[in-house]
Amino acid sequence: MVEIGNRQSFKDRDAWRAWLAKNHARANELWLVLYKKHTRQPTVAYGDAVEEALCFGWIDGIVKTIDDEKYAIRFCPRRRGSIWSEPNKRRVAKMIAQGRMTDIGLAKIEEAKQNGEWGKAARREDVTALPREFKHALEANERARENFERLAPSHKRQYIGWIADAKRDETRQRRIDAAIKMLKENKKLGIDTRMTTNERGKG
Repeated sequence: MVEIGNRQSFKDRDAWRAWLAKNHARANELWLVLYKKHTRQPTVAYGDAVEEALCFGWIDGIVKTIDDEKYAIRFCPRRRGSIWSEPNKRRVAKMIAQGRMTDIGLAKIEEAKQNGEWGKAARREDVTALPREFKHALEANERARENFERLAPSHKRQYIGWIADAKRDETRQRRIDAAIKMLKENKKLGIDTRMTTNERGKG
């Protein structure tokens, strides 16, 4: 069983970015502690944390619950040959456009393009696997997670497929938010519930 090692929390993405700027080349990992929404504690949003990590050639991995108020995500330098997911490709494009990407982050992208991993990602992604953002949202919502785990495999796949099918990050996040709300109420995802989440025609 993987144990949580060196851990730290940050009040916002700028503080997290400052740590990465100082430590990305010398640290092997950091377990980033995130507080759940109900605590109202200042914390880094998951999406922001991943964006900043990508800027410095790092990537997120294992998620571990600490207690009812917080959980930790293991971040570490991206290893050669690791998969580039489509959401992360969109994230790095966003960071480049905003001028936040660093030379080391660009080098990791170029390496993936040179060795072929960049193009393989879309083909290697398993649409039946739990999308990472959805996994983190479930970690932060115990009731939703418990209800999801009790669902039959077919109903789980409906949620996963609906979220994974989103073409844009904002659409995916809306669907995750809607899924968490429905799961907290122990609802299954069906045509009727999809149509009530304002997702008509959106991808």
